[in-house]
Amino acid sequence: MTDAVYPVQTADHPLDAVVEVPGSKSIANRALVCATLAEGVSVLHNVPGGDDTAAMLDCVALLGAGVNRHDETRVEVHGTSGALHPGPLVLQSRLAGTTSRFITALCALGTGSYEIDGLPPLRGRPMAPLHDALVAIGAGVTCGEVWGHLPVTVTGRSGRSGHTASIIGTGTGTGTVQIRGDVSSQYITALMLIAPYLTGGLRIELTTPLISRPYLGITAAVMAEFGVPDVTIADDIVTVGAGRYSALDFVIEPDASTASYPLAAAAICGGSVRVPDLGPNSLQGDAAFADVLARMGCDVRRDATGTTVRRNGDLRGIDIDMADLSDLVPTLAVVAPFATTPTEITGVGFIRAKESDRLGDLAHELSKCGARVTVLDDGLRI
Repeated sequence: MTDAVYPVQTADHPLDAVVEVPGSKSIANRALVCATLAEGVSVLHNVPGGDDTAAMLDCVALLGAGVNRHDETRVEVHGTSGALHPGPLVLQSRLAGTTSRFITALCALGTGSYEIDGLPPLRGRPMAPLHDALVAIGAGVTCGEVWGHLPVTVTGRSGRSGHTASIIGTGTGTGTVQIRGDVSSQYITALMLIAPYLTGGLRIELTTPLISRPYLGITAAVMAEFGVPDVTIADDIVTVGAGRYSALDFVIEPDASTASYPLAAAAICGGSVRVPDLGPNSLQGDAAFADVLARMGCDVRRDATGTTVRRNGDLRGIDIDMADLSDLVPTLAVVAPFATTPTEITGVGFIRAKESDRLGDLAHELSKCGARVTVLDDGLRI
């Protein structure tokens, strides 16, 4: 296999562009879990392409959701009313971290055994906190090779003596589980999404400070749209009441992480870039990346039509804790060398355990381009 070479056209003038970006995969995958468990037919609009969403659609279809794709961006989901197809089933999450974690938790509501697997790079990503939490709420969890990694087999609570996952409104107690707050928010989101279908709901106690809070906010907002508003997110606890999701028409807003790239291009090249439909009421914490660019000297405008970033003067470096914007560290890292002063990114040591070492690899590749980069314990100085 040879390396592909992609010629890049150099911009010889300031930009003036409108860039439409696909729907948010974070919102789409949360909505697909809710629609799968709901009673009735949901229609999701502006569904993105990509591995995460495609893998999720395949998995929920195997679990019993009727999935009809009307066109590239509109999907009809016939819900299961909480009654998933029984195992044994094998569910492939490919390279999709969100899919693997959400589906692993979802299978705890089923009957029988479910094997969740992925391609080799995904097998290397840690998932022990989620697996431990699922055991604590009564699911059976068996890892094929190494504990806390794929492949994993989940035996649904409904198939284990003494546990019934899908009975709503019975009993008075709320189950409690403990999990670290300074690990991937996807573990906590996975538990939140299935919590309404556990008897009494779920109390998630955070044993360390919470990071990536905006992603939990997305989860709570999507759950509320699907009819489960009883969610509270505090510094050391997340509580979700029992309930049932309701089917609905749901429009997925543009992906704020993807939008960061064209907005960053405006900061680097000068001129103006607008991303339509990413307005001031976005559910996504990553929409705050425009504010980061404003701190660096860009003009930012948000209104009902979208978000516009414009740069006319110099960029200046900033010091910033990106714990709540961790997925955007690579984007800011490639903007930073164009500033007149250094940029220091902190609070993101945990992104070393993503699909790659995002700190070390960023430093290595940016250094090839002539940037001076220092890897810190919890970030980068560029």
